[in-house]
Amino acid sequence: MSDPLQPIREKIDAHDRQIVELLNSRLTLAAEIGKLKRSSGGQIYVPEREDAVFRKVTALNQGPIKNEALQAIYREIMSAAIALEKPLLIAYLGPEATYTHAAAIKKFGASVDYTAIATITDIFTAVEKGEADYGIIPIENSTEGSVREALDSFVESELKVVAQVVLEINHALISATPLEKIERVYSKDQALAQCRHWLQRHLPHAQLIDASSTAKAVQIAKDTPGAAAIAAELAAQVQGVPVVARNIQDQSDNTTRFFVIGKKASGPVGGGRDLTSLVISLGDEAASHSGSLLKMLMPFGQRGINLSKVESRPSKRRPWDYLFFIDVTGHHEDAPMKEAIAELKKFCPLVKWLGSYPAVQ
Repeated sequence: MSDPLQPIREKIDAHDRQIVELLNSRLTLAAEIGKLKRSSGGQIYVPEREDAVFRKVTALNQGPIKNEALQAIYREIMSAAIALEKPLLIAYLGPEATYTHAAAIKKFGASVDYTAIATITDIFTAVEKGEADYGIIPIENSTEGSVREALDSFVESELKVVAQVVLEINHALISATPLEKIERVYSKDQALAQCRHWLQRHLPHAQLIDASSTAKAVQIAKDTPGAAAIAAELAAQVQGVPVVARNIQDQSDNTTRFFVIGKKASGPVGGGRDLTSLVISLGDEAASHSGSLLKMLMPFGQRGINLSKVESRPSKRRPWDYLFFIDVTGHHEDAPMKEAIAELKKFCPLVKWLGSYPAVQ
């Protein structure tokens, strides 16, 4: 009796041959583009082109493959193309298997090189000195707010935000010890806070201990009887430690936003699909006038520029002096944005452009 699956498998094999041939042809063309970029001093990684490719292929998609899966496939295709054009080194907040590492892989794929760096400040330094091509840093979490070290680093650095990544955070309890015998739980302070209610219900007597990173917490849990870690399952896989419980975060929509930082700014995507980040100081204006914040926002509102985030931080320069970190829709090169920034500079002692980048799809 003939195998009814065989004709279908033969068709799949034929498709696979075509796919491999087309992939290699596409990468050959990408390598030619890489040569032209290198000869003209152009950027190898171009976020606005990446965004255009994703939008193009999802517009062409008629199923049954989901857009998310299609984009993941194209992420690896573009990662392989970048590796052929020029080897890239991406610095991320380490050690290996942290959420920042996962975000870096989500953004740049498996074909580029990565280096783990201990602090956000050191990531800025590595990119500034050319020791890494780009850096990726956490900027804010949906439940715990902004990462202060990241915001403070932007004030002193001339690096630009060139792209962003949003990563769903699914925490796991990782330990070689059974749940009922766990006495101590290690993790980053933010991860512990994001699982506070779960820990109170399931491990009410366990001591919660801050670790330098979620990956470091897993190392501790691996070597310490009675200890557990809260981290991503990636860390458990890398370290070979069992997962005791999954999805223990208190909020089901727990996400973290990451910035990709580099020396050269990204070009506009257009169509209202860009975001721009700024840091602004009102100086003496804030202390002398109760409507100073409204005055700062008016140049945007009058030009139809939407604000998606406004956050204040002490400037650390003098008491009661604050910096405002603002995200607005549009690109720095857009005429309305240029006009708004020019108006702000008339009464604000500091108006610093941190970067413009494609909005997350």
